[in-house]
Amino acid sequence: MKRRLLDILACPICKHHPLELRVFEEKEEIDEGILLCTGCGRWYPIIESIPHMLPDDLRDRKEDANFLLKWKRLIPDAVLKEGKP
Repeated sequence: MKRRLLDILACPICKHHPLELRVFEEKEEIDEGILLCTGCGRWYPIIESIPHMLPDDLRDRKEDANFLLKWKRLIPDAVLKEGKP
């Protein structure tokens, strides 16, 4: 994901802008990271440079669980304990 996308990305649920970015792995682009919505408490993974910003009912629970497990040490405690979905 390119950093300049932060200027246009908003939470698909509550429309909050801007989103908070936490980068876990970066080369030419952000390869892995997380986008946090401070408006509604949702989080969206960035996997293989693609932000996965789907509504709750369309998200892949297994993919989310694997992402959280992989990056647990870098993800804020608030997301792990109270993050939506």
